[in-house]
Amino acid sequence: MEQTHSLLLNEEACSQLREHQRAEFVLEWLRFLKKLLPATDRADVKKNQKRLVEQLTTVLTGSPGPPTRLLLAQCLALVYRVGDSLTSSLTVDRCNDIIRSKDDSPSFLPTRLAAVACLGVLYEQLGRLLINSFKESVANLLKATKSAESQGRCEIMLCIEKILKGLGVSAMSCHRDIYKTARTCLTDRSMAVRCAAAKCLLELQREAVFLWSTELENVATLCFRAFEGSNYDVRVGISKLLGTLLASALEPRQAIAPRPGSKRNSLKEVMELLSSGFLRGGAGFLRASGDMLKGISSVSRDVRVGTTQTCVVFVSILGGTWLETHFSCLLSLLMEWVSHARATQYPADAVSCRCCASFILRATLGTLLGEKAQIAAAKEICQLISKQKRVVDAALHEGNLEARVRPADVAASQHVLVCALLELGSLLQDLSSTAAPLLLDTSIGMLDTVISVLLHPSASARLAAAWCLRCVAVGMPAQVAVLLDRCAERLNALKSCPEAVEGYSAAIAALLGAVQLCPLGISHSKGKVCMRFTALTAAAVQLFGVIFPHLGIQQKAQILEQFCEFVRQLKGARQQTVQIRVAAAFCCTLKCLASSRRELGSEEVQRPALSLLLGALEGSNPLLRCMAAEGLARLVQVRNDPNFTVSITLMSFDKLKTARDAITRTGHALALSAVYRYLSGISSPQYLSACVGVLFTLSQDSTSPEVQMWALHALSMVVDLAGPLYHSHLEASFTLVLRLLLSTPHTHVEVQQSLGRCLNALITSMGPDLQGEGAGVCAVRTSCLVGCAVMQDIQDCLVQAQAISCLQQLHMFAPRFVNLASLVPSLCEILLDYSVLINLCSSYLSLRRAVVACLRQLAQREAVEVSEHAVALVKELPRRDNTQLDVTIKEVGLEGALFSLLDRESDPRLCRDIQETLVHMMSSAAESNLADWLKLCKDVLSASADSAAAAAVETQQEEDGDRYDDSSAFHAKSESSGPFNNLRWSTRVFSMECVCRIIAQCENGDLAHFNMALAQEQRLHESADYVVLHLADLIRMAFMAATDHSDQLRLAGLQTLLVIIRKFSNVPEPEFPGHVILEQYQANVGAALRPAFHVDAPPNVTAKACQVCSAWIASGVISDLRDLRRVHQLLASSLAKVQVGRDVNSQLYNESTFTMETLAVLKAWAEVYITAVQGSRQRESPGSNLQQQSDEAGTADPAGAGLLKLVQTDLATLSRLWLAALQDHALLTLPSQYSSQLPSTGGSFYTAEMVEQARPHYYSAWATILHATALWLNSTGFIMVDEGPANLSRPVTPTSMGQSTSLSSVKSPEDVNTDRLHLILGISVEFLCSPHSGDQMENISSCLQALQALLEVPWTRSKVGSDQALRVELLSVLHRLIVTRESPSVQLAVLELVRQIVCAAQEHVKEKRHSAEVDDGAAEKETVPEFGEGRDTGGLVPGKSLVFGALELCLCTLLRKLPQLSPKLAGSPTGWGGQTCFLSNTDCRLVTSALAILSELPSICSPEGSVSVLPTVLYLLLGVLREAVKGSVGAESEQLVPGILQALRTVLTSPMSRAEKSRGAWTELLRCAMHTLLESWHSDKMEPGVDEVTTLTSLTIFLLYASAEVTTVEPLQTRCIQAFRDSLESKDPVVLSRSYQLLVSLFQGPAVVARPFILALGGRLVSQLEEVEKSRPQGPAELQAVQDAIRALEALVFAADETHRPQLVAVLLPILISLLLDENALASAPAASRSLHESALRDLMRIGPQHSAVFKALMASAPHMKARLEAAVKGNQESVNTKAQAPRVISKNTPSIQLKINFL
Repeated sequence: MEQTHSLLLNEEACSQLREHQRAEFVLEWLRFLKKLLPATDRADVKKNQKRLVEQLTTVLTGSPGPPTRLLLAQCLALVYRVGDSLTSSLTVDRCNDIIRSKDDSPSFLPTRLAAVACLGVLYEQLGRLLINSFKESVANLLKATKSAESQGRCEIMLCIEKILKGLGVSAMSCHRDIYKTARTCLTDRSMAVRCAAAKCLLELQREAVFLWSTELENVATLCFRAFEGSNYDVRVGISKLLGTLLASALEPRQAIAPRPGSKRNSLKEVMELLSSGFLRGGAGFLRASGDMLKGISSVSRDVRVGTTQTCVVFVSILGGTWLETHFSCLLSLLMEWVSHARATQYPADAVSCRCCASFILRATLGTLLGEKAQIAAAKEICQLISKQKRVVDAALHEGNLEARVRPADVAASQHVLVCALLELGSLLQDLSSTAAPLLLDTSIGMLDTVISVLLHPSASARLAAAWCLRCVAVGMPAQVAVLLDRCAERLNALKSCPEAVEGYSAAIAALLGAVQLCPLGISHSKGKVCMRFTALTAAAVQLFGVIFPHLGIQQKAQILEQFCEFVRQLKGARQQTVQIRVAAAFCCTLKCLASSRRELGSEEVQRPALSLLLGALEGSNPLLRCMAAEGLARLVQVRNDPNFTVSITLMSFDKLKTARDAITRTGHALALSAVYRYLSGISSPQYLSACVGVLFTLSQDSTSPEVQMWALHALSMVVDLAGPLYHSHLEASFTLVLRLLLSTPHTHVEVQQSLGRCLNALITSMGPDLQGEGAGVCAVRTSCLVGCAVMQDIQDCLVQAQAISCLQQLHMFAPRFVNLASLVPSLCEILLDYSVLINLCSSYLSLRRAVVACLRQLAQREAVEVSEHAVALVKELPRRDNTQLDVTIKEVGLEGALFSLLDRESDPRLCRDIQETLVHMMSSAAESNLADWLKLCKDVLSASADSAAAAAVETQQEEDGDRYDDSSAFHAKSESSGPFNNLRWSTRVFSMECVCRIIAQCENGDLAHFNMALAQEQRLHESADYVVLHLADLIRMAFMAATDHSDQLRLAGLQTLLVIIRKFSNVPEPEFPGHVILEQYQANVGAALRPAFHVDAPPNVTAKACQVCSAWIASGVISDLRDLRRVHQLLASSLAKVQVGRDVNSQLYNESTFTMETLAVLKAWAEVYITAVQGSRQRESPGSNLQQQSDEAGTADPAGAGLLKLVQTDLATLSRLWLAALQDHALLTLPSQYSSQLPSTGGSFYTAEMVEQARPHYYSAWATILHATALWLNSTGFIMVDEGPANLSRPVTPTSMGQSTSLSSVKSPEDVNTDRLHLILGISVEFLCSPHSGDQMENISSCLQALQALLEVPWTRSKVGSDQALRVELLSVLHRLIVTRESPSVQLAVLELVRQIVCAAQEHVKEKRHSAEVDDGAAEKETVPEFGEGRDTGGLVPGKSLVFGALELCLCTLLRKLPQLSPKLAGSPTGWGGQTCFLSNTDCRLVTSALAILSELPSICSPEGSVSVLPTVLYLLLGVLREAVKGSVGAESEQLVPGILQALRTVLTSPMSRAEKSRGAWTELLRCAMHTLLESWHSDKMEPGVDEVTTLTSLTIFLLYASAEVTTVEPLQTRCIQAFRDSLESKDPVVLSRSYQLLVSLFQGPAVVARPFILALGGRLVSQLEEVEKSRPQGPAELQAVQDAIRALEALVFAADETHRPQLVAVLLPILISLLLDENALASAPAASRSLHESALRDLMRIGPQHSAVFKALMASAPHMKARLEAAVKGNQESVNTKAQAPRVISKNTPSIQLKINFL
């Protein structure tokens, strides 16, 4: 096909192709030429124009098919428009010659049709350039119409339409002639001709004023005649014509020259014309009178349906404003129709007329009017209902003789009431809660009026009233209970009246049926009565299918034979109806048999069954044939006999070969495909080939379009079912489909529809193989694209829908081969075409579905390109027929058009696809086009009829003290409604959902989206946009939605507000440091929340508002205590409402809504309390940020400090309610086998009947309530304080935590506290053990925090510590949690809980040991009683040992972070191998927490048990220490080391190390540990990056805290000394400094430890300090090392005995004096030397007076030292005096420190 991509046709390549390939080749060339010509240079076109026109003319005379002739006409016109147009008249003449030709042979027809098509497009494109020849052309066409067949007449009408479009007013001279011919064609026997004539006249009326002036009545009569026997397409076309004419007559588009006696048509005259069509069919007086005399109706349903569609078009063109003004006239007209005697002569006619009137009302009121106008229309309809009811009442009132009305009027009123009530119900349901004020208007009494119709004598009116009440219930759920009570009461009061019983029973049934559509439901007590209505026929068919298999053989055969005989006896329509039902029933039977794998029976049963199905297979009804084919295939499936299968298929093959009638051939073609569907066993290539061959032959039978249609339908089924087996037939199938598409006339729409289904199935069969690059795949792919293009040009909506579906499939399998630049505009053109007459597109629903489904898929991948192509299309469109959707696309792009379409559509599937398309487009472009998307959502939200709903919100900060009053914060000012008008609440709800999605999407983007300072800074440097910059608009939109009349929109607004609070509460305000950006919107938020807490607010709205309230308070934004109190008052009002309870509630909703609202309130309070407690703890913490900020600011946080006080006022009530809610939750989480333990009357906040509905509400609230309850118990310390009873919603149950007041069941405080503890522990453990808790990380955190709060209380620790089983169970749960949850916060919380549990065990063991010591009088004994795990044997039993469980948990934590601790995981025998495992800060915290727990474990063991556990603890401690020393944990090891050393110290100081029974074993084990540490020191110190200081520190801890028996043994002591000796030789000043510091600790330690180190290292220390005088420090690190060395020597001096101390002081003082500098050297010395000088001088002044005798002796014996010291002291004094001079000038204060220089 690449050879087709040229300006001129490649004739050589074309001639080498076969016939069908040649047609495809030419078509593809024409498609390319159509795209190429507009982009080609004019000179190139002129250069090749002559040859190009010759080639196109050759195609013209070559009998082109329908798609080809359309493209040919367009290309010819483009050639002359782009190139030279002078020779266009020659082509026009050639076309006229062809049209005038006398050749009437079938082979010449395609050429004549192509000439007509070319002529039309030439005039359309070139217009007045061909003005000289248009009269001849028109006359030629009109003359040809008389002798043309249907295709010719159709094409001529379309051609004239294009001529009129191209010439405009210039064709006025031919208007009358065209009108005369079109009149004839408008009532043609061919439906296609009628459609074409309607299009022609529609174009004609643009300039031909007489059509909607003088000829209006004649045209209307003609249109009514054209409706007779019409199909849907004809009715749509003619109704559009007549509706346009009527609208033009009423409101002319152009001025009409006045004529004598003429006048402008009035609305009354127009409506009379419509009435004449609807009531008399447009017939004249004589015919109408004759029909009346004969007693027959002269108006067919087609005419009435057409008139109905005309009325809709008429009103739609005039618009919503006109409708709002003239609605009363329209309503009167429609009610006159449905009540007229001619329309209600027969019941079927009456029903049809009511349907027509209802359609008009729904199509106009439902889409053209906004909410405000709809409310006004509902009022008027209600008044009409009231008027009609008064008429009936007067007719039935016997006493009032003057006011009596004829019975005919009573009969007619029922039709009026039915239509009015149905529309009223639809309006109220659409308006939803927006219509609530309408029901409260006492001047209308809407509900009273509707309920009064329930007593109407007519059953239809009563049922319509019941349906209207159902719509009220669905739209306003609060009315359900009220209406049920009212109807039930009236039913009981009027049970003697039959009409009342039927009417009120129907109303009750309708209301109960509406409950399933009401999310809040009704009270369980009101729903115990239910009426069942059964669809008898459908139920009988299904029941027969279930019962028949269970009958005996004789009964089965007898029933089937009776069926066959009964069908044979009937005739006509009755026979057809019975046969369809019998076939359906038997199909259900076969389906049941196949699913249960049972047999039908013997030959006696099979014979009548086969006869029944074969008879139906050749029935005249297509539905019957489809059912029979299905049944025959099911019969083959049930028989499961290869011989029977072969016989059936051979019979069908034979019938298809021999039969000539269409019915037989279509039936058996369907049977072949159906049999193939149900029997995979016959899926052999031979059967498939035979089946495909037969269907191929049938599908090419052009003499019978019906056979073609069903054969192609059967072929598509085979393609779908065959799967990969069909691949060998794909090429032939594509060729067949494309050839038929190119040759099938447009009048055979059914064949084209089947071709579309077949092409779709073929594309699906190819699947991803379409992406291939092979020649065969490329040819198939081209065939697909050509086929789709051909179907797109066909006018039928179903064919176009198939084309779009095929392109969607191609885009899915081979996206790069689908041209979006042409596909997207074609999709948007369809939306534009059908935007005005959207209400007439009921059958076009499939097309709209296809368009939007395709857009949805495109938007998933190329959303930006889709939007750009759509906007580009609209910019290029002509301005003739601008629709509202057109304007919308130009203003707000495709996204805005989709919002408009969403507002008009009611189909759930289509609406869902539109929403998903918008979501995909938003996901791709929202962040880059943030301002546009937010403006779009804002425009949609503001587009309501009520100007107040679209108000601009402005916050007025008044100067008086009441400036924070929410009620005065907002004032509305009107603004323009933007590009949208009167959008429905559902569309506006979706816009708010989009806002939430945009915020969530920005959360994953740039950090500047939620940082005002960063956003402002980046916006200065780049053209970026950030959501934080639009915060004011977000708040405004949330407020508008939250305060709307619609409950659904209020919920969406509150949800948006919640998202805003959560995302922006921590964003600081750059202009006001210390404040957050949301503080300025405190009044806005308060005003948005207040309506939701109104007493009449629905429970779901209040529940959502409580959630927002708690989030707002918890966010910490509220800085003013007065604002905090206002929001607190809202929550307090909700708490009061909860305390009143459901028993006082009016029970408007289901009991579960009370549960929902109550738990939402309690959860909100719980969140507030948690926030208050946490804030209080942070403020009380001395090192917290809040404390520092308060100290720096000099003020406290009044709002934060006051929050806890506000909550504490209601804490007594809240605590009881929280405990009751937790008890309910605990009961509801019991397994099903314990359901008998549930209270029979329900719980505190749920009823027994609503258990299942209540569970989700408890599940969403329990965790927060649990946390709050634990914090409350923590604050009370489990000390019960009776603060008065709390008002619960119902009496508490006997198990409600000891709160029952019955004396027999009063529990002690200890028992009550134990119950509460077990309640919280039980709920927590049950949840943490649940496998479904993985997606509930917030609940897990709440559980863990609650348990931590409990274990902070001594009483709780004592309970847990004394219960070994409980401790072990908790530990096993925590172990599972730490293994299955990767969240660092969860793991840290788990380890903290384990530490608390171990702490509780420690306290318990200590208490037991202390008690035993006191009881035995052994307080002075050295032995410790054996308490703790391990007892006498030291054994720790897994599953029963707390120590063993803690070891497992800690080991798990350590190995997940440091797998090299395990020999298996590290891959080395010793376990010290492995690569570096970098740990984060959180990882280090986890490791240190685990080590801290390990270090405490020996203390809760018995002496023997501690010996068992100590090796593991030491191994892990030293292992982690080794990794930290080697630096294999990354840069965060500095955070890890302190925790390791602390854990090591805890182990070494364990009381078990000194216990008599374990002392020896501990000593040996600690020696081994010390030996291991020393070995690692020697093996690792040669490696680079080893942390020597940490190893020395750990050795020091061993030396200081382990017993002397451990550290003084050889060779450990010698090796330790050597380690320190080696460290003193280090060249690293940091290592030296730390070594000296550690020596200080050792020298100050026990004498048995210090003495060896003093003796071994003292001399080296002195010599190092003596060398400092020669090599003074040059930097801070070296200076610190020298100073630490001095500290070490000083510690050595003071560690010596009093007798030897003077000698050592005599050594220290000269060293210090040697570090002093003389005056000259001091001035030029480096900073480090000067600092050392000053430090040494301070030490001398400190130590000298302490040892004055030694100091005097030294000064006397060493004059040079004395002189050096005196010079240093003198220089220091002078420096101090110099510095003190400056302050004395300003201040009289003297230096606070006086240096002492006289040491003698």
